[in-house]
Amino acid sequence: MTESQAPAAIGRQTVEAVIRGQLSKALGGRRGIVESAVPTIVFTVSYVLLRRPDALAVLTELARRYDIGTSSIALKAALAAGIGSALVLLLVRVLQRSTVQFTINSLIGIAIAAVFAMRTGRAADAFVPGMLYNAAYAAGLMFSIFVRWPFIGLMIGAVTGDLSRWREDPAVVRLCSLLTWMLVIPCLLRVAVQYPIYLADQVTLLATAKLALGWPLQVAGLAAMVWLLSRNHTPLADGSSLAEAQLPEGAGPPPR
Repeated sequence: MTESQAPAAIGRQTVEAVIRGQLSKALGGRRGIVESAVPTIVFTVSYVLLRRPDALAVLTELARRYDIGTSSIALKAALAAGIGSALVLLLVRVLQRSTVQFTINSLIGIAIAAVFAMRTGRAADAFVPGMLYNAAYAAGLMFSIFVRWPFIGLMIGAVTGDLSRWREDPAVVRLCSLLTWMLVIPCLLRVAVQYPIYLADQVTLLATAKLALGWPLQVAGLAAMVWLLSRNHTPLADGSSLAEAQLPEGAGPPPR
């Protein structure tokens, strides 16, 4: 292997660059954050308003006029509003010829939520897929820690070009495990907070919790990871420190 082909050095700066890149990619900027939240907000607000007696009477009359089932009519209308808002956001993206990744994600999310809610007729069940996703994601991350292949380490390996080199140093494995735990905690917290609210069938409060524990908590967790990296000086096996490891050329924060 030539020098130019050698995997990039593993260091604290490399990990920080990966986290910054993942943050930028995951959030999609302010617009991506808004687009991910809009369908949930529209669904919740619509459901609350459409359950009012006057609105429910109008919906029921319209359903009978057009020979539509009146069962869970407020839920059906609210889900339609949520899906419609996601489709509008997608259309705007297409017309602007910009990336549709985040609008597609939000559309898929609200569509899956609709399937769960329509199966039972309970609006609260629209939030079950999110809880299941967080529980499964947390379980996968914890499994990666327990088998000593922490997820953050795999991210480093993808950047450096060698998926296993980082495991040669126990200190790096420990640091990557700690950073992976910082991804686990938000997922567990979402489930721990939302599940009791789900059992109480408090749809408005459940939606509020989902939004509050969504991107804000994710950003806080990733910011804590970067803070840890900026203060930590874990010795490498050769006696140097992670802070002294060289950042590979071309790596670093994304352009602003």
